[in-house]
Amino acid sequence: MTGVAVVLTTALAMTTATSATADPSSTGAATSAETALTDVVPAPVEVFPDAEAEYRLTPWTPIRTEPRSAEAHKVGLLLAESLRPATGYPLPVVPARSHKPSGISLLLDNVGDTLGREGYRIEVTDDGVTIRANTAAGLFAGTQTLRQLLPPDIEANARRTTAWTVPGGTIIDHPRFAYRGAMLDIARHFHTPDEIKSYIDELARFKINHLHLHLTDDQGWRIEIESWPRLTTVGGGPGTGVDGVGAGFLTKEQYSDIVAYAADRYITVVPEIDMPGHTNSALSTYAELNCDGIAPPPRTDMAVGYSSLCIGKEITYEFVEDVIREVSELTPGPYLHIGGDEAHVTTPEDYRLFMRRVLPIVEKYGKRPFGWNEIVRAEPATATVAQYWGTSTDNAELADAVARGHRVIMSPANKTYLDMKYNPDTPLGLSWAGYIEVRDSYEWNPGDHVTGVGEDAVLGVEAPLWSETLRSSDHIEYMAFPRLAAVAELAWSPQEARDWTAFRERLGKQAPRWEERGIDFYRSPEVPWQD
Repeated sequence: MTGVAVVLTTALAMTTATSATADPSSTGAATSAETALTDVVPAPVEVFPDAEAEYRLTPWTPIRTEPRSAEAHKVGLLLAESLRPATGYPLPVVPARSHKPSGISLLLDNVGDTLGREGYRIEVTDDGVTIRANTAAGLFAGTQTLRQLLPPDIEANARRTTAWTVPGGTIIDHPRFAYRGAMLDIARHFHTPDEIKSYIDELARFKINHLHLHLTDDQGWRIEIESWPRLTTVGGGPGTGVDGVGAGFLTKEQYSDIVAYAADRYITVVPEIDMPGHTNSALSTYAELNCDGIAPPPRTDMAVGYSSLCIGKEITYEFVEDVIREVSELTPGPYLHIGGDEAHVTTPEDYRLFMRRVLPIVEKYGKRPFGWNEIVRAEPATATVAQYWGTSTDNAELADAVARGHRVIMSPANKTYLDMKYNPDTPLGLSWAGYIEVRDSYEWNPGDHVTGVGEDAVLGVEAPLWSETLRSSDHIEYMAFPRLAAVAELAWSPQEARDWTAFRERLGKQAPRWEERGIDFYRSPEVPWQD
């Protein structure tokens, strides 16, 4: 291995490697934008640049995958699919006949326990690029890094005449947290399957591995439930959504297709059915779910905390079990989120009663329960994961739950909520948790953010995006980027390696890539954006 290890601090941004360029006079190609081995977001654990080496893709470059591994072959196909439009090269995906590096090789090796399931090792020489990992998930993570090491033109959807070079050296990388998530709310405003898939594509680039879909709320019900069919025909019909805009729902077939699409990119879908509050779309559809048997009118405003399932009625639990059963059958992932937040009109006693009946139903259908941090008030079994969304760094309830053995997903609203405005002039979003600039999203530590919740108790980090003010993919992109990249680095990169100065430089180099893909991102004045 040539070169010295790059410590991922401010020096990372200043380290240079071989420019990803070639003499255009020999090929008729335009000079490509300079890319260094250290330009990756999220920052890798270790980087060893080799200024004397670089690999150049050619029309004869193959993608060689681990023999007899269908999963490695599938990763190779996805990589080829992503590189063919801009390069115009065939990039055939073929079994590797030997471990001698040539072309792009995706190999399943024992790369050590430290790298785990999602870690990988990339070696770039003059002869080729070799990605090694313990599993296909690690190979996929490595391919996302490789895409960032190629010139920004690689994101173009039509052929470009650019020198497709990769800077030489070695990257050794693995994630900090097992759970790295993003949440998309399709209840307040429905987003189509194509919009959801587009978001999945962007999440995968930054090694996000969980997509939390918020499927139900006061303003709409967005997942087909065959045993309660009017939930979508009424609760997902015309006039639903904030301001009465955003009708629609996912059929079971569409939901399953999204789950499979995400799984191909090593992203696990976590469905959320919010209860016992945030349920007006169900209560207004089925009168029998109300204690008085009278359906309230539909609501399209942004108020919260006024709705509740009827805790004392048995039909409530028949309804809940039907929904959990049908959603669980469609969801191969291990988690099911049952909300539990802002149940202001449910008494504490009724809240505990409800959760103590419902959480075993989730487990009955083979899922690990998730809930917003209020769920710990019911003192559930320690397998239940609490998602912290508060804005305080002190929360005695959560600290007590951690002391009992609970794990936590960190989503502090004043750090990770992507629907918060960047500043008072932001045209979209809300501001109840404050204004969140990119640096605010980046400069906090999930491992010690809340007193009494140490790193060992943190399962991961998630960036929620609520859709009260969103109407399109452009809106999703504007609110998510660049802040989602900041949260992704918190979740993947070692805490001691993170540095704002280095990050802002690397983040600025994402601009040409986003522009090539048509991502409508926010040009924060805190970041030196590359033209």
